[in-house]
Amino acid sequence: MKTYLAVVVLLLASGAAWAADLDGIWKGTMETPMGAMENTITLQASGETLTGMVKTDMFEAKAEKGAIKGDKVSFVISMDFGTLTYEGALVGDELKFKVTGPDGSTTELNCKRQK
Repeated sequence: MKTYLAVVVLLLASGAAWAADLDGIWKGTMETPMGAMENTITLQASGETLTGMVKTDMFEAKAEKGAIKGDKVSFVISMDFGTLTYEGALVGDELKFKVTGPDGSTTELNCKRQK
């Protein structure tokens, strides 16, 4: 029983090591009503917390309320016209997001890790 408990504690303590490796620069394009918009997303993970920046031709904004749960990723950016919510998952060297605008509309954004 003690051995089983020790293994469980060890697995729980190492859980952060299993979290998605998100640190770095990610680039992708999403379609908007104004046309294609290039995105450069810089992320840094600390445990289950995610911070970073999103930069496009039209704006630059800080990623807020960032969270990581396994391979699932989410954060929001706030701008004058409202909040954009990024929710997605890490699949290999791609981040696949669903981006939700202030009006509830959604678009897909697939980003590739820059090396």
